[in-house]
Amino acid sequence: MKDTRRGVETVQFASEGLLAINKCGIQGKFKVWCLQFMLIPKLLWPPLVYDICCSTVESIEAKINKYTRKWLRVPPGLSDVAMYFRKAKLKLPMKSILEEYKCGKVRLVTMLEESDDPVVKTVQPSIKTDR
Repeated sequence: MKDTRRGVETVQFASEGLLAINKCGIQGKFKVWCLQFMLIPKLLWPPLVYDICCSTVESIEAKINKYTRKWLRVPPGLSDVAMYFRKAKLKLPMKSILEEYKCGKVRLVTMLEESDDPVVKTVQPSIKTDR
């Protein structure tokens, strides 16, 4: 079974969510809050449950970055490092969906590899983890 359809659905859900947040009449910083605490948690679930490739999550990240830059009125050339790096002078409390995706995959692999259940240890299901 392939989960490519789920990847397309997730990208579509992200686009619809970003448009809905963009259309509401609140200030940009509150739109970013809605993104961080309402939309991103909903977007993190499908990549962990289904085999959605990293490039799909990267495309969602690109759309999120476009809207975030627009809402915060920062220049389009501002790098992702400046937006998500926690030790920089500009400390934005933002999460990268790509980093959260990768951390979730690592958590899942670790949970299955270090399980106390002998059945789970012997099965070792294959999980797409890219590199």
